[in-house]
Amino acid sequence: MKTILITGNAGFIGSHVVRGFVELCRQMDERLGRANGPSAQLITFVKDRSGHDLRYAIDASKINKDLGREPSVSFEQGLSKTIDWYLTNQEWLDHVTSGDYQQYYEKQYNC
Repeated sequence: MKTILITGNAGFIGSHVVRGFVELCRQMDERLGRANGPSAQLITFVKDRSGHDLRYAIDASKINKDLGREPSVSFEQGLSKTIDWYLTNQEWLDHVTSGDYQQYYEKQYNC
């Protein structure tokens, strides 16, 4: 991070792993012990943006080159750690998803 701050450069941090959105939902369901695919069943594909939600890819090559960085955990390990963080920080999640933060921004920025 120090290198980024000094040079003023920015980059994406990624895992070199490509997953489709539906596959990611399936993996999260599996990690959470849910029945096969309930999250994926909630997805609605939009006709006017055909293929838009199939996958999102991040090119992390710039930050990897600039920092000599490579992922230190597998995609699956990172996903599991992320899910665990959200599960153990329910109060933070409740605050963010409640909409209370909108009132904070309205008060701070008069919008």
